[in-house]
Amino acid sequence: MKSEELYREERLIRRARAIVDRTLSEISHKGLYGREAWSLYRDAREKVLAMFPDKKDAFKLIYWPRFSRVIWENMLRELDLASVEDISF
Repeated sequence: MKSEELYREERLIRRARAIVDRTLSEISHKGLYGREAWSLYRDAREKVLAMFPDKKDAFKLIYWPRFSRVIWENMLRELDLASVEDISF
């Protein structure tokens, strides 16, 4: 049987993932890469860190690579600088 605290933390983790996934989806589908993309990133980060205030480093380690990849790919597509498939991260 799970303790109430563990159940609450799992629920918060699912909510944090949902926030990040929705934000990444919006950035990707709209092709955002400038200020608007970074603003959405900051909003998502603030929401997640409000739930886990002591996990700033974990957020950066887990989610920063995903956000930067999506935003970078959108920028390359928009500027037609290179095929995304030709770029390795």
